[in-house]
Amino acid sequence: MLSFRLLTALSATRSYSLNSQNLRFVEFTIARRNFSNALKEVKSGSSTKKSPNGTFKLTLLGACIGAVAGSTYTLYTRICDKNSHKEHERTPPKVIEYFPADVRITKRFINPNDTSGLDIVLFQYQTCPFCCKVRAYLDYMGISYSVVEVDAVLRQDIRWSDVKKVPMVLIRQQDGKYVQMTDSSAIISLVASSLHDKRMDVGELAQFYPQISYFDDDGKKRQDILNKYFLMYQDRTPKNMTREIEENERKWRTWADNHLVHLISPNCYQTFDEALETFEWFALAGEWDIHFPKWERDLMVYCGATAMWVIAKILKRRHQLTDDVRSHMYDALNKWTADLKKQNTKFMGGKKPGLADLSVFGVLSSMEGCQTFKDCLQNTNIGKWFYDVKELVQQNRGKLHRERIVGVPALAQ
Repeated sequence: MLSFRLLTALSATRSYSLNSQNLRFVEFTIARRNFSNALKEVKSGSSTKKSPNGTFKLTLLGACIGAVAGSTYTLYTRICDKNSHKEHERTPPKVIEYFPADVRITKRFINPNDTSGLDIVLFQYQTCPFCCKVRAYLDYMGISYSVVEVDAVLRQDIRWSDVKKVPMVLIRQQDGKYVQMTDSSAIISLVASSLHDKRMDVGELAQFYPQISYFDDDGKKRQDILNKYFLMYQDRTPKNMTREIEENERKWRTWADNHLVHLISPNCYQTFDEALETFEWFALAGEWDIHFPKWERDLMVYCGATAMWVIAKILKRRHQLTDDVRSHMYDALNKWTADLKKQNTKFMGGKKPGLADLSVFGVLSSMEGCQTFKDCLQNTNIGKWFYDVKELVQQNRGKLHRERIVGVPALAQ
């Protein structure tokens, strides 16, 4: 009713006559008075209107809380990542003033024939495929390096780092500071570039491998290392290195990272029993009984097996693998051996293993003690190539020196 009177008053203001100026004034005055009275009634009526019911109040309260929470979260994320909207941002490798004081060196591989001049500390999980890649390269090249075996659950030895993943290396620069690298392929490319041309300090070469941001197809911001499959030859490209060889090497290194490695978890952790068996082998290969207390060793085995059993199922769906996950692994290894046969060389790098060989070997060596690898030896032709590479890697590896054994004082080792 109030709305009707308000509309009537508004209509009256528009319906004044044009026959007489006085008539217009009187009609306008009456209309204005009616409009004013209607407005007063609307205001007085709103004060006597019944209060909203409980459901409406609850809805309104929820909307307010949601709005406040959403605004707070947006503000928080913007404060934490002021550059979240930016693309192609470059972040150079981090340089650390001093070697972290609380880091516990587990062991060292010392090669008396090492002329690289590099002081490298590798933070790793023994059976991580990406860590195995880095070790395979360092061992094959005969480089001395130190190892920090990180607890995969507690990760105490990388508590000092902003980046909580392995492999990670600290490489000493000429000024005594340490450059930090975290991507396996970038680490290999950096060390290979340094071995090829020692005119530049390793810290300077590391600037060619910055972290870059980009947005994926789903609109999510991602991070990757620029140039990680490229070696910085500068003006000293090896005579036997052609563009075709470089491109082929980069193709297979990328394949190892983006395809082959993603087949390991769905294969090695199909069931909980297989996952537990795999982690028991990890404990043996990583010498967890030697380097960690029993409670910590058991924590890594049982928590790790449970977590990877769950993750394997997620990865299986993500990479669109069928229930017969072994067939995908067989297909990948057959693809590798078929290309080797087509190339008609012992290794993908020719007479000697190249970076592609060492990358694929490193990934496969991470599951060498698992049932998956045994099945691969029986159902593919990967064995001959794999053990040929392994023999050369072991021949060139430095001598093992243990630095930390649980329950044994350092001086007594």
